[in-house]
Amino acid sequence: MRSKLMASAAVVALLWLPGQAAADMAAAERWVDQEFQPSTLSRDEQLAEMQWFIDAAKPFAGMEINVLSESIPTHTYESTVLTKAFEEITGIKVNHQILGEGEVVQAVQTQMQTNRNLYDGYINDSDLIGTHSRMQLAYNLTDMMAGEWADVTNPKLDIDDFIGISFTTGPDGRIYQLPDQQFANLYWFRKDWFDREDLKARFKEKYGYDLGVPVNWSAYEDIAEFFTNDVKEIDGVRVYGHMDYGKRAPDLGWRMTDAWLSMAGSTSPGLPNGRPIDEWGIRMEEDSCNPAGASVSRGGGANAPASVYAIAKWDEWLRAYAPPGAADLDFYQSLPALSQGNVAQQIFWYTAFVPDMVKARSDGNNTVDADGNLLWRMAPSPHGPYWKEGMKLGYQDAGSWTFLKSTPADRAKAAWLYAQFAVSKTVDVKKSHVGLTFIRDSSVRHESFTERAPKLGGLVEFYRSPDRVLWTPTGVNVPDYPKLAQIWWQQIGDVNSGAFTPQQAMDRLAEEMDVTMARMQAADEQANVYGGCGPRLNPEVDPAQWLGRDDGPAAKLENEKEPGQTIAYEEIIKRWQQ
Repeated sequence: MRSKLMASAAVVALLWLPGQAAADMAAAERWVDQEFQPSTLSRDEQLAEMQWFIDAAKPFAGMEINVLSESIPTHTYESTVLTKAFEEITGIKVNHQILGEGEVVQAVQTQMQTNRNLYDGYINDSDLIGTHSRMQLAYNLTDMMAGEWADVTNPKLDIDDFIGISFTTGPDGRIYQLPDQQFANLYWFRKDWFDREDLKARFKEKYGYDLGVPVNWSAYEDIAEFFTNDVKEIDGVRVYGHMDYGKRAPDLGWRMTDAWLSMAGSTSPGLPNGRPIDEWGIRMEEDSCNPAGASVSRGGGANAPASVYAIAKWDEWLRAYAPPGAADLDFYQSLPALSQGNVAQQIFWYTAFVPDMVKARSDGNNTVDADGNLLWRMAPSPHGPYWKEGMKLGYQDAGSWTFLKSTPADRAKAAWLYAQFAVSKTVDVKKSHVGLTFIRDSSVRHESFTERAPKLGGLVEFYRSPDRVLWTPTGVNVPDYPKLAQIWWQQIGDVNSGAFTPQQAMDRLAEEMDVTMARMQAADEQANVYGGCGPRLNPEVDPAQWLGRDDGPAAKLENEKEPGQTIAYEEIIKRWQQ
């Protein structure tokens, strides 16, 4: 997720000339011909779409608006290139500011709390869909597109083409956010090492199965042990079988809420998020919009055996198999680790890192060869022993345009125009080539990505595959993301520090979430703060009444170390391509 992503993108030379702000088709033609290629649209179709923007923007010509997003290459491209194109084509000036993800969430929260317009639009994670759909402070895009914003809604927007639109849809079936960039949390590995015959033979002799992409956490653990303690050194370099981070800081919370528990199998079946229990361990019944609790004693799963297992393995692997000092790093400090070329695999890796991981050796990237060929690949995340078919398998970020009702009507309309421009079919294929954060099915299937796919380590194949639906953002069970997210890093940090065991930390986490949700329930019952969809907590009972029920959290397994299972990478690609 995230401003977590400090990657820098090489941005194309700007085509905008200072002082040239007339909105006309000549500018549109220049941008279409010199910048917005390739495209899924023909040149005539691109120009027709630009003509629509010119006409729709006439009432707002000369206006200056402000929008905010986190720092990833996609948003750098928008803020430095697309704003210039939009101003030159429409006459609307956009100040597209970039800050850290935490600062973006804080700005959104501040505007909602104060009802004071800080920005006219936000690219705000769809993780807040439960918040926005309940608090009624963000515009409901479904109704706005059909009503007050109909005159500024692109008839060629094609909502069905957005691969993450289910992530931005509330319990009421209405769309509250429009995806702008999207990336998954997959498994990363050094394919060149995994293909070495000597290493394959040694692994098979020790573990009895083939060295390959791990299907389950047991195999991941075996591979981590193998490279860290058996192989130890490759080409004179000390190598490790795992990489992660553990510093007690806010990004540690994202590390866990980004569906780590679901990878272990802590959720109920169901997509995009488990029902009744989601990947945060929060319970909400299928026919309800009211969260009922996070603790097992209330039917939740935050402190259930699968969740405790997930946290225990995170802590154990970090200390046993990662490079020295990894447990003391935060997200940002850990970013350069893979490019150093001394890590065999990483179970939790954001595909938004791809622009950095395809850089040349001369840029300090030791995971490509001298000719720039990738030595690594990405693959599906392995799952823990509690995982079952029908459950989500990991996290997918969907940074999405969000508009708050505290923004003046004309400014919100102008910002909505810019948002649609930034995701338009005229622009999207080129933007996707820059940031590699696909939002449109049509873009990822464009022939230019068929040509580029071999240089992207499996990214294109993944996004063209049916598997992509198993990776989803935080869902609607989470009633107030800003209030609940801040609880996580503090409790998980206490595991890394040794202050509490995983079970103790998850007990405390679940209880604190329930206490916070109880306050939300009181506010909703008294003042309709959450539109009647705030928490309605179940009464506490003996956890044994919930554990092992079909609609409850799984009971503890007698043996959490199931047999290791791997699959050849080539078989995964075949499956994805079919």
